[in-house]
Amino acid sequence: METGHNSMLVYIIAVIAATGGLLFGFDTGVISGAIPFFQKDFGIDDSTIELVTSAGLLGAILGALFCGKITDRLGRKKVILASAIIFAVGAIWSGIAVDAWNLILARLFLGIAIGVSSFAVPLYIAEISPAKVRGMLVSMFQLMVTIGVLVSYLSDLFFADENDISCWRPMFYVGVIPACVLLVGMAFMPETPRWLMSRGRHNECVDILNKIEGKEQARISLLQMQEEIKRNEMEKSGWKELLQPWLRTPLFICIGIMFFQQFVGINTVIYYSPKIFLMAGFDGTVAAIWASVVVGLVNVIFTIVSVYFVDRLGRRKLYFIGLSGITVSLLLLGLCFLGGNLLGEFVKWLTILLILCYVAFFAISIGPLGWLIISEIFPQKLRGLGVSLGSLSVWLFNSIVSFTFFKIVNVLTIPGKEILLDGEYLGNPAGAFWLYGGIAFLALIWGYFYIPETKGVTLERIESFWRMRKSPRELK
Repeated sequence: METGHNSMLVYIIAVIAATGGLLFGFDTGVISGAIPFFQKDFGIDDSTIELVTSAGLLGAILGALFCGKITDRLGRKKVILASAIIFAVGAIWSGIAVDAWNLILARLFLGIAIGVSSFAVPLYIAEISPAKVRGMLVSMFQLMVTIGVLVSYLSDLFFADENDISCWRPMFYVGVIPACVLLVGMAFMPETPRWLMSRGRHNECVDILNKIEGKEQARISLLQMQEEIKRNEMEKSGWKELLQPWLRTPLFICIGIMFFQQFVGINTVIYYSPKIFLMAGFDGTVAAIWASVVVGLVNVIFTIVSVYFVDRLGRRKLYFIGLSGITVSLLLLGLCFLGGNLLGEFVKWLTILLILCYVAFFAISIGPLGWLIISEIFPQKLRGLGVSLGSLSVWLFNSIVSFTFFKIVNVLTIPGKEILLDGEYLGNPAGAFWLYGGIAFLALIWGYFYIPETKGVTLERIESFWRMRKSPRELK
């Protein structure tokens, strides 16, 4: 009798679905290389740049806010297909924008797809994956996000031309290609067995389970799903139900881990890395984008490390290793910017080294773990809403961090330590990095009490654990 899961099929499904993560990463990262060029093209200041960047994040909030219930009703697959279409249209609209306000609207529209894919894709992968490889496969979503960011930096670098002020337009057009890949690929993928079972489509559920898990494990999974559905039959599936006493802990974990994922400041590097490297002393926009490409490459490499170890070392160990490294890297980065005059030419190389360490520690820990854990901790009937809330939290926190970065830099700049570039006042980011480092330290304390170890634990058993009102640290 067949006992193992069909590894190849499961991996193919996960990779194709995770293309939504690649688009997520591409469309959030591409803005960094385009900013210096469309800022000159449209003649806009840093405040308007923050609006352009935040428009995509606001769209992501709207996508996450309104699509949770739709995903539970229509299915995970259809929602991912719809996001692919929005990605393609949004990329074209961004590229043809005639002024800053048109670009803001285009990014707002594109952000809807980013918000939808950010919860629908990890949710889809979590529900279709066997328990023993679920961590690795869901983490593949974050890997594809980092690949998307790297591709966006390479695209920016390829099209960047100091002599062509409109070179930012094709940077956005490239996003049409992965959108088409996601649309075509997902058209041939199955719906998740757990969603099919929740809609009473028993035969389709069994057929898919047999293919991806093998008949013996499929039988066990089917029994667990049926028991879970029976428990949930008398329960509603609205937002209010997420506030039930037994779900308050996973709800707190969901919002908490996404708060710390964003407030350690990672997206200040993703969105504004060329600006940061210019502050550090890199000469010219193209050189700064080259430095950003290295950041993107490190992000990919260390996310691969996380994907490999997440089902071996477990969630908690990776979390504490990563957050410890993030804390130290940010504190040293602040010192680096503060003592820039003493370090001379060496400061820009030390800056990029510390940023690479910071990104690496983020990539092995809270980056992928945030998306993985929120896709695991909610019961079937509320999983779509729960993951949607996690995604909504991400984009809300992301918007706050991105919209306030330059403001925090200015407020926390120590008098006499300002950075000037070609006569332009840039402030000093040392205080901002120390603020993010302090938050990373708080994340270590919070994680000790609230990060559960979900390695190898079935989704149905995780639900039963919460019903017993136990501490997250007791889950094994």
